[in-house]
Amino acid sequence: MNTMRTATFVLGAGALAALIAGATTSGRRPAAVPPIERARPVELQGAELAAEIARLQERLRPTAAPSSSRNLFMFGAPGRRATDVVPAPPDVMLPPMPVRVPAPTPPRLVLVGLAEDVTDGGPVRIAIISGFGDIFLAKAGEAVASRYRVVSVASDGVELVDETDGSTLRLSLK
Repeated sequence: MNTMRTATFVLGAGALAALIAGATTSGRRPAAVPPIERARPVELQGAELAAEIARLQERLRPTAAPSSSRNLFMFGAPGRRATDVVPAPPDVMLPPMPVRVPAPTPPRLVLVGLAEDVTDGGPVRIAIISGFGDIFLAKAGEAVASRYRVVSVASDGVELVDETDGSTLRLSLK
């Protein structure tokens, strides 16, 4: 039993010595390099704003003293005269520029395709028209974009009438 007790005592003492030795020694550790702090976008915007404020405040400071050209409280006091302005002689006057009236632009309607519906009365053609950010499916007599009315749908194109001025617009397949 003495060997067991002795082994436990030696093992415990060794562990205690290792613990004390580890706590008291200051081993050489590499110096920790502090991370480089980079400016965040918000901080950069703040710096730009501060620079802009300083620039604007500098512009607000007067650079020249105001000149007193006339006394508002003295009636009849002579003021500054404009001698620099010389009117142009009448023979040098330019004629007025003519006003250009822009030509009316044709509507941006494009015939995309033609379809045919088979009914008891025969085939009925349908025009597929693209324009004004929309696609219209119209038969003869129907309105397109509340401005045009389909007059006829042929095998190669469609004929529209502008209801505002009565002009005719012909769209064909390309």
